[in-house]
Amino acid sequence: MSYPEKIENDKLIIIVNGEIDLGNSENLRQQVHAALDDNKAVSVDMSAVNYIDSSGIAVLIESKQRAGEGSKEFKIVKPSEAVVSVLKLAKLTSFFDIEN
Repeated sequence: MSYPEKIENDKLIIIVNGEIDLGNSENLRQQVHAALDDNKAVSVDMSAVNYIDSSGIAVLIESKQRAGEGSKEFKIVKPSEAVVSVLKLAKLTSFFDIEN
């Protein structure tokens, strides 16, 4: 399973939806990491995510770290309330570049 992508203002945006859990977080990891290999800026639109678990959060953390190592930009765009609540619980809201 892969998520739809679009280019906007020289940024690749991956539009994530549904649940991000152990069953599909590896697909997201592979897609985001491939996008970071090929683009200077990658954003993950999470407005349609209704559930995220620790494996999904791990993908986001790894993606931000990978972007930093390559001097690239990684943003979370329009996180849903489900995503925001988990990021707050994990005290990660200031770790990520979040665009509402």
